[in-house]
Amino acid sequence: MRIAAGVALLLSAHEAQGFAPSTSFSRLQSTVSSNEPSTKLGALPFISKFSKLFNKSSASDDSDADKKRVVVIGNGMVGQRFMENLLDLDAENKCTITTFCEEPRAAYNRVKLTSYFETLDPSSLSMTSDFDDEGKTPWYEDNNVELLLNDKVVSIDTEKKTVKGQSGKEVDYDVAVFATGSYPFVPPIPGKQRPGVFVYRTIEDLESMLAYVKDNGVTSAAVIGGGLLGLEAAKAVADMNVQSHIIEFAPILMCRQIDQGGHDALVGKIEEMGLEVHCGARTEAFVGEDGSTDSESESPVSALRFSNEGWDDLPVQMVVVSAGIKPRDELARDTDGKVAIGERGGIVVDDQLRTSADGVYAIGEIALYNNFIYGLIAPGYDMAGVCSKVVAEEELGLDLGLEDSPAFTGADLSTKLKLLGCDVASFGENQPPADDPDVSSLVWNDPLGGIYRKLIFNKAGTKLRGGILVGDAGDYTKLHALAVKGGELPENPSLLLAPPSARGVVEEEELSTDPATQVCSCNDVTRGDITSVIHDLGVEGANLKDVKACSKAGTGCGGCEPDVKAILASELEKMGGALSNHMCEHFAYSRPELMALVRTDSDPDSVDSFEKILAKHGHGDGCEICKPAVGSILASIYNGVIIDDTRDQLQDTNDRSMANMQRGGTYSVVPRVPGGEITPEQLIQMGETAKKYNLYSKITGAQRIDFFGAPKHQLPDIWEELGSVGLESGHAYGKALRTVKSCVGSTWCRYGVQDSVGFAIRVENRYKGVRSPHKMKSAVSGCVRECAEAQGKDFGMIATENGYNLYVGGNGGVNPVHAQLLATDIDEDTVIQYLDRYIMYYILTADRLERTAPWQAKLPGGKNGGGPIEHLKEVIIEDSLGICDELDRRMQHLVDTYHDEWAEVVKDPVRRNKFKQFVNTDDTQEREEMIEFIDQRGQVRPTDWMPDGSPQTNWVPDDSDVFARSEKSWVTVGKVADFAPNVGSAILYGDSQLAVFNNAKRGEWYCTQNMCPHKQAFVLSQGIIGDAEGVSKVACPLHKKQFGLEDGKQLDGDLSLITFPVRVDGDDVLVELPAEAEVDAILGTHGLRVHSGCEGVKDISGTALEAEILSGVANSNVTSLV
Repeated sequence: MRIAAGVALLLSAHEAQGFAPSTSFSRLQSTVSSNEPSTKLGALPFISKFSKLFNKSSASDDSDADKKRVVVIGNGMVGQRFMENLLDLDAENKCTITTFCEEPRAAYNRVKLTSYFETLDPSSLSMTSDFDDEGKTPWYEDNNVELLLNDKVVSIDTEKKTVKGQSGKEVDYDVAVFATGSYPFVPPIPGKQRPGVFVYRTIEDLESMLAYVKDNGVTSAAVIGGGLLGLEAAKAVADMNVQSHIIEFAPILMCRQIDQGGHDALVGKIEEMGLEVHCGARTEAFVGEDGSTDSESESPVSALRFSNEGWDDLPVQMVVVSAGIKPRDELARDTDGKVAIGERGGIVVDDQLRTSADGVYAIGEIALYNNFIYGLIAPGYDMAGVCSKVVAEEELGLDLGLEDSPAFTGADLSTKLKLLGCDVASFGENQPPADDPDVSSLVWNDPLGGIYRKLIFNKAGTKLRGGILVGDAGDYTKLHALAVKGGELPENPSLLLAPPSARGVVEEEELSTDPATQVCSCNDVTRGDITSVIHDLGVEGANLKDVKACSKAGTGCGGCEPDVKAILASELEKMGGALSNHMCEHFAYSRPELMALVRTDSDPDSVDSFEKILAKHGHGDGCEICKPAVGSILASIYNGVIIDDTRDQLQDTNDRSMANMQRGGTYSVVPRVPGGEITPEQLIQMGETAKKYNLYSKITGAQRIDFFGAPKHQLPDIWEELGSVGLESGHAYGKALRTVKSCVGSTWCRYGVQDSVGFAIRVENRYKGVRSPHKMKSAVSGCVRECAEAQGKDFGMIATENGYNLYVGGNGGVNPVHAQLLATDIDEDTVIQYLDRYIMYYILTADRLERTAPWQAKLPGGKNGGGPIEHLKEVIIEDSLGICDELDRRMQHLVDTYHDEWAEVVKDPVRRNKFKQFVNTDDTQEREEMIEFIDQRGQVRPTDWMPDGSPQTNWVPDDSDVFARSEKSWVTVGKVADFAPNVGSAILYGDSQLAVFNNAKRGEWYCTQNMCPHKQAFVLSQGIIGDAEGVSKVACPLHKKQFGLEDGKQLDGDLSLITFPVRVDGDDVLVELPAEAEVDAILGTHGLRVHSGCEGVKDISGTALEAEILSGVANSNVTSLV
């Protein structure tokens, strides 16, 4: 619930009981209306929301005729921000607002348009709250704003002061604000009219592209434009699983923001992701399938033709044009010059955003200020802020108590973005004129790491004028402040050049404590603004979600959210509170705190299970967060078999099955290959096993082989065959050591100085199976040429003539971090000793799911300075904390108690039985019965999931209580002993898979469909069960969607499960079920099978079978499924 709505409910209840508004609220109201200079736009949004609510009720008797009518033409991000600002300022309720919106839904965040693919839910982009079926949100009604959806303004009469919409509705105005934005510029290329040619601007554009890709089997697409919007569009295309070609006319990408060096680094990153870049491209025509190149043919696009000499046609089945923007000024052009237009378009405005017409303003991408159109969101928000103040003071007659007259005098065009996963930032004068004499540049160019940085100073080196950052912009805030606001540079300015990752810095330098420091550039929110909101919300009410909503910080591009969180934590501490580090609602401790409680308990037997730890230090049933965390703690201290003694209930998706669950509910199998060394016999057995079980095979990036597509019930058989040649579990499924990569070293390579393979095998065999807060990776390089990439691992060794240099705290992934040097020229035994201590120190003190790099970065510095690496040297080498004996002892215990988990399963019938597909029958349903497998380059893989919102996703039955009138009977589905405690188990009923959950802690039983409705995958019985605020639930193992077990309703969304009553009669477990035929008609596996087309879908709508089910039929005589 949004805060404004919550306050409204609070006030309604308060007044209903006969109370007047409290004095504390009155003080808030008076604060807003005071003339203190702090009434800067955005400084008191939370307080003004309270004030607005009271003033609305007190002004309800006033006639709207006495108020000024403000009409906002366009309901995009800038128009929405203007309205929010004006409402915050209009404490006296002097205006009413009407906004025209030509789209089918209210304002949404176009900056995050590509994130639409994560959910395919327009509400995830909403600027206010979730959209209803009409495309509206409660914000407009709550704030008395008239929202006219699907109604484009077609005319404005600046003399009569009226605006007319396409619907015919005419609205009088006192103030009109153009916020019409821009439209995509489409170059006059022949063929732009063809089917398959799109622009990238709206949600509807994306949905049209998705439909076209699906309907036409599009595999390759071209994006015209290599600027900011073009790269966003290219990501959108790639997210559709379509090969993306970026076509740019200029010789480099993002030519307004970066130079050739930045281009080279950016292209390297983009091409690593599989996209292709074509710069200097002269597109001559979009060619049709019929070969035509004219401007009339409606033949679908099939290729791009270039005028570049020697360039072949580029085959594509779709084109997305994102080559820039043009102001949407056609409405102003029809005013016969009354609203002045610039020579190249855009409505001319002055410093107060006034146009040439009385009472008419323009903001955002439509506004031409000093002959310049600002195409970024931050300047648009600046304009909205200035314009709202001008309208409030000059048009509404409000006294805002401002020291200076509001004015827009231009905007800082500095920007920091993450494009296609790569940091790209530019600030200040990033490309000064070539003839500027006062320029001195420093360049960092790391083509291997994909990092390029250029800092531009004055000749004297006393001022930073601007810069370009590609690949690592972790210190952007600091550099931007130095360039834009000035500040003292280091004595040696070149110290600013190295990227944070090269300096071993994981997080950006500490944010300034100056209240005027800008934190959110999208919304111009300062640290002081955020601090004010936190204090208004109070210790109990201040959380990240509400601080963002009230301050607007972090609601634009989202890049400043870590800073907002850091400020929140700091302010709460000052206020006597704290940002909660509780693991979940069941434990009021972080993982390190709980680990400390368990490992230091004087009675180890009292904390050797989840149930005992929960009873001693927590409450409730547990959940999908705390159960795996406690399971990891138990494994790190006691190291028992993870699926023994009810520990299987604690294991996450992969650990419970000791394999990685993949799309469709099958699993991958990854044998351990220590150091990458493998025998021919092992390779042969791998091939024979993969062929026998028809497994998709792939070499991993860590020198081993991954086999995909194994059903859970076949895993023991597969591992029995692999184990026959000495292959062990590779723990690819666990938060544990994955691999120790190696080069061939001195045994083969002419450059090698140490036996890197032998040492890698020794290291991997020592730490295999060791559970940790997150996965760990390692590598050993045989010389300084670093072929094994040891410096990008959690711990890595590089051979020297005298031994090894030991590096710790690196990782790849989304935020790559270089490891830091812990020790030099040490022998193998010393490396092992230091690693024992480093790894165990990490295991005992890191938070859940925290890699070594961020954990290491949060450690204190050394006693004599030098940062966390010096602290580690003191702890690990010098034993400054006196804990090395404990670290050594605990690690040796884990080494001594190592067991190959799969070997333990294979040899034990009881453990092996845990992998049975259905507890009530030996029958199985094969993987192809649940999801279609398709051929790909001679192997098979599951067909692609459909995007959310498409058929075969977000399944719901035709009737919310489809079996309500069916005749049912109690069916025996097994013995109590068949159903493990506190987990789910699958049963087969006819063709339908059901999940039975034995919540032994509560003495409760539940039965639901086994299919998660999100992606129609038959996996729910593998989910972790627990509770949320007392409600029993299961978390889907694929995407962690939460479902209540009592009623089947999704706790974090709108989906639901069909549930069935369960009872226990002696040793028998019974489920109340309709006839098999009825259940199969709705939940039958074959009818719900995921496939690549519409063939084979069983649709019973309107049939006699559906009528039978809904009206109730005589049940069959099935009474037992055992």
